[in-house]
Amino acid sequence: MPRRGRSKKDGPESGEDSDEYRKRRDRNNLAVKRSRVKSKQKTQETLSRVNELKNENTILEEKVKTLTKELGFLKELFLAHASNSADKSKFEGVNLEKLLQDNSEGSSQNNT
Repeated sequence: MPRRGRSKKDGPESGEDSDEYRKRRDRNNLAVKRSRVKSKQKTQETLSRVNELKNENTILEEKVKTLTKELGFLKELFLAHASNSADKSKFEGVNLEKLLQDNSEGSSQNNT
C-alpha cells in the first residue's frame, strides 16, 4: 500500500490516534534516537582522535627540536675536529662552513 501524507479526509482510522500511525511514530522515534546516539558516538570518536593526534604532534615537535639541537652540536663538533685535524689535506678545497650550512631543501650539497 503506497504511503500517503496525513490528511483529514482519509477517515477516522488514519488520524493521530490510529494504531498504524502510532507504530510509524514509534519506529521513527526509535530511528531518530539511534541516529542521534550514532552521531554523538562518531563525534566523540572524532574528538578523541583529534586529541590523540594533537598529543602525537606535540611529541613529534619536541623530537624535532631535540634532533635539531643534536644536529647543531654534531656540526660544531665536526667543524672543530676538521679544523684541528692533523691531516688537513682531507679537507683541502672544501668549504666546511658551507658544507654544514642548513639546507632548507633537505638535500646535502657537496661544494669542492
